Amino acid sequence: MRPTASSTIVATATAVPAHTASQSAVQRVLRTLFPIDGRRMDAVMTIFENAHIDNRYSVYPVEQIGQRRSLTETTAEYRSHAVALARDVASRALAEAHVAARDVDLIITTSCTGIMIPSVDAYLVDALGLRSDVRRLPITELGCVGGASALARADDFLRGFPDAHVLVVAVELPSLSLQRDDTTPANLVASALFGDGAAAAVLAGGAARPGVRVLGTLSYIFPRSTSALGFDLHEDGFHSVISRDIPALLKSKIVELVDELATRAGLTRAELSCFLLHPGGRKILGAVEDELGLPREATQPSWDVLRDYGNQSSASVLFVLHHWLTRREPPARAHGVLAAFGPGLTTEMLLLRWD
Repeated sequence: MRPTASSTIVATATAVPAHTASQSAVQRVLRTLFPIDGRRMDAVMTIFENAHIDNRYSVYPVEQIGQRRSLTETTAEYRSHAVALARDVASRALAEAHVAARDVDLIITTSCTGIMIPSVDAYLVDALGLRSDVRRLPITELGCVGGASALARADDFLRGFPDAHVLVVAVELPSLSLQRDDTTPANLVASALFGDGAAAAVLAGGAARPGVRVLGTLSYIFPRSTSALGFDLHEDGFHSVISRDIPALLKSKIVELVDELATRAGLTRAELSCFLLHPGGRKILGAVEDELGLPREATQPSWDVLRDYGNQSSASVLFVLHHWLTRREPPARAHGVLAAFGPGLTTEMLLLRWD
C-alpha cells in the first residue's frame, strides 16, 4: 500500500540544439552516406517518408551528420553539449516553478546516448548553484523509458519527504551515434527516428502547489524481452537494437496495465481522458492507441512531438508532458496516464490528475 501523500509536477521546460533539419534534408544526406545501392536504397528511404516526422534537431549541421568519430571524440562532444543543454533547460524549469536552486533536495538526470563520469547532475551542482548536500540520482541505462522512470522515482521520494523539491533533467544526443556503415534494419530505423533534445521538470511534495498531481505509478518489464530494444556498444559507439516485435509486445499487455493503474486509484479506464505517450515511433503510438481504443484527441500531443522533434529517447515523454502543460487545458480533475517504453522491454506509467 502506497502512502496517501502525493507529489505535484509544478513546471516543465524543453530545449533543443541550434541546428535543425527537415526529414527530407536528412534523407538527402544519408542517401549519400549509407553504403546501399539501387532498389534497397529506395526502400530504405520509405522508412523516412513513413516515420511521421517533419523535423529533427542536432548538435551538428545536417551536412555533418554521420561523420566518423572515435568513441573518445564522441564522448567529449557528448559531455560538452549535454552539460550545456541540461543547464539551460534546468534553469528555465526552476524559474518557471519559482523554485530556487538551493531549494532542490534531489536531482535526477537521465540519458542513454552518452557516457560520462561524473554524470551530468554533478556538473549541474556548480552550474545551477545547487546545495552541496543535494541528493543525486543519475539514470543511465533505461533508454526511452528513463524520463517517465525519473518522474516516478521523484514521486517515490516526495511521498517520503513531502516538503522537498525534485529536479528531473533528461538530455539525449542520439545524432552523435548515427552509424553510417551499419545497414542493419535496426540502425536504419533509428536513423529515421531519433533527434536531439533536453527536457526538465520540477516536482514538489504535498498538495499546496498548483500543477498536475501524481496519483500513482506502475513499472512493468516484459518477460524474456531483453533482446527487443537497446544498444550494442562497439569501438565506434552505440549501435541500435530495435525489434519489430515491440508493437505486438505492447499490445499484449497495455490494456491490463492501464486498467491496473486506474483501479489502484478507484478509477476505470473510461475515466481517463489524457494519454501522454512516449512517441517512440508511428507504429508504437498507433499500436497503443488502437489497443486502448483512444481517439486521436487524447494522444495528439504525442504525435505533434514526434512530428516536430522525432524520438528523443528519455526526453520525449517530457516534451509531451510540456506540451500538455503549456498548450492544452484539460478540465479540472481530469485524469490521464503518462507512459513510456524502453529497453527491458520495460514500461513506466504515472497516473495524473489536473487540479
